[in-house]
Order: sequence, then C-alpha cells, then structure tokens
Amino acid sequence: MSEQSESQPRERSGLERLLGERPGGLVIRLVVLSLIVGFIMAVLGIDARYVFQSAVRMVEDALRDGTGLLGNLVRYTLAGAALVVPIWIVLRLLKRR
Repeated sequence: MSEQSESQPRERSGLERLLGERPGGLVIRLVVLSLIVGFIMAVLGIDARYVFQSAVRMVEDALRDGTGLLGNLVRYTLAGAALVVPIWIVLRLLKRR
C-alpha cells in the first residue's frame, strides 16, 4: 500500500461522472422522489396521463398559434412550482442533516 493511494480519493467511473453520484444511490433517491411526487399529485387530484396530454396539447397550440402558448406556460409554471418548490425544500432540509 502506497501512501499516495490512501490519501487520494478513488477514481470515479464514467457512469458516476455522468450521473453525478453512484448509480445505486441515485436510483434510491429517484424512487423516493417519485413516491413523494406521486403522493402529492394524488392529493392534488392530478393524473400523470393528464399532465402528459396537456403538454402535448400545449405544443400543438404553440404550433397552431403562439398566443395560447403564453397562457399555458404561466399555468404550467405555477402548477409545476406547486410540486417542485416543496420537494426542493424537503430535499434541502434533508441534505443539511
């Protein structure tokens, strides 16, 4: 054992560099985050199928006419913020521990 290998952090794999962390930890975090988002969506009465259909409709509206796009973007931004901001706050609080 050389002194250099003990003081140097281990080399991260290409997959770890791509994902930003170990794949196992990332999968667990994504599953927990998906569970939280799914719960919040169920409480708010939001159906994932509806969200995707609405996104497709928004793109269709944007291609048809640009005026409907602005109203849809504002509505989707506010709806997304209702989910993203609380999740971000929870993750920040958990990261402090």
